[in-house]
Amino acid sequence: MIAALAFFSCSDAASKLMTASLPAVEVAWLRFCAFTFLMLGAATLTGRLHDLQSRRPRLQTLRALGVLGSSVFFIMGLGFLPMAEATAIAFVSPVIVTALSIPILGEVVGWRRWSAVAVGLLGVLIVVRPGTGAFDTAAIFPILSAASWAVALVVTRKMSGSDGPLTSLTYAAIVGLLITSAIVPFGWVTPGWREIGLGFVTGVTSTIAQWLVVLAFQQARASVLAPFSYSQLVWSGLLGYLVFGNVPDEWTLIGAGVIIASGLYTAHRERTVRVSSALAK
Repeated sequence: MIAALAFFSCSDAASKLMTASLPAVEVAWLRFCAFTFLMLGAATLTGRLHDLQSRRPRLQTLRALGVLGSSVFFIMGLGFLPMAEATAIAFVSPVIVTALSIPILGEVVGWRRWSAVAVGLLGVLIVVRPGTGAFDTAAIFPILSAASWAVALVVTRKMSGSDGPLTSLTYAAIVGLLITSAIVPFGWVTPGWREIGLGFVTGVTSTIAQWLVVLAFQQARASVLAPFSYSQLVWSGLLGYLVFGNVPDEWTLIGAGVIIASGLYTAHRERTVRVSSALAK
């Protein structure tokens, strides 16, 4: 999981470099080109093309739209915000997952988890500081990215056991490529070899990261892995400093700490509820 998040941060850094010369949708398009090529190549080499047919294609398409929205909105945010700040804001996704699990999964959420939701939102407010001179309207992009990713996660839970990881990843790649291919001509900027190379890097690193996440979830429960997901803030802060010279300010670190505390408590409550349910059975 830690390795996956390091690769995700590398992908984000390459994407941020490209946003200086290319529109966000085109950056995402280059990422999905590489993503699709790698997934179809993997399915062909392993002789598993027949496994790509989904048992629940509508849910797979919805999940793919969530993955696409998460990618595009986050890249848009990276065009304006430091990596560490954008990553810290995007950590609000577990909070949104909690809220969405009620109407979509029919879960019952108690006051403790709702309190964690409120604390997580407070952490976001600390990072973005609305009403102050430090507020940047671009902060809405990582929030939208987190919301899109939360949709993808909840849908993944809903269709658990229906399809294998190869099917889910390939669906996300193809749907993302088709939609970005339809949009990208309207703001097309011819990429140079530098951008094409960075596009290949962001596609490869994000694909490796997603495979590592799948491997991690095959070995451990989400509640066990949740604390490690916050290591991405370390990688993003480090790459943001080394590549772009950005140093997170104290408010970003404080807000990130509040958001992380909220997410860890949410993971703890999910594990507690799961254990209680198992004992009751």
